[in-house]
Amino acid sequence: MDSGTGDSSISAHQCVRFSLADIQSATNNFDDVLIIGHGGFGKVYKGCFHTDETSQVVAVKRLDPMSNHGAREFRAEIEMLSKLRHRHLVSLIGFCDDNKEMILVYEYIPLGTLYEHLHLAYTPLSWVERAKIAIGAARGLDYLHTGTLQGVIHRDVKSSNILIDENWAARISDFGLSKIGPTNQSISYVDASVKGTFGYLDLEYFYIEK
Repeated sequence: MDSGTGDSSISAHQCVRFSLADIQSATNNFDDVLIIGHGGFGKVYKGCFHTDETSQVVAVKRLDPMSNHGAREFRAEIEMLSKLRHRHLVSLIGFCDDNKEMILVYEYIPLGTLYEHLHLAYTPLSWVERAKIAIGAARGLDYLHTGTLQGVIHRDVKSSNILIDENWAARISDFGLSKIGPTNQSISYVDASVKGTFGYLDLEYFYIEK
């Protein structure tokens, strides 16, 4: 692996550019046993990078060639997450654009998505735990909206894009549909078509952008 210094349209100086060989080694050549998720982008694998002294567990998101997502979403997520650092956002470690692959490498968040806990595992969450998760997600969104130079609109906030870390804190993920917009203007001035998941869209945003 090496530090990214490639295409200037990608802010890769803050994350690592991995070779395909690096990714294959970390995921045992994309072994199905290591799949931990599957979304509109493609499959997500649990991987591990080993060095002589340390090992780092990561989440590897590989674009499915049949996915509706593509190079634009891939680059958007790199652009967003290479600039954003907050305790309630998932951190991007690096990416791979080797041999026509589009792969994103994130820190591994061990407890999965909020959606899985609410709808699949039916995890018994107290109201205090639910409030903690909700407040954490809100703090992450507040940072996106007001804590960055231009402001970021996520455009796909939903329970499957909120991960839960080992402390049961919320971590917002999946920035492929995000849009940068000036913080001193209302959402009605953001040049963006409607993006997101029906059932989770902000109604005001939907009717303004429609």
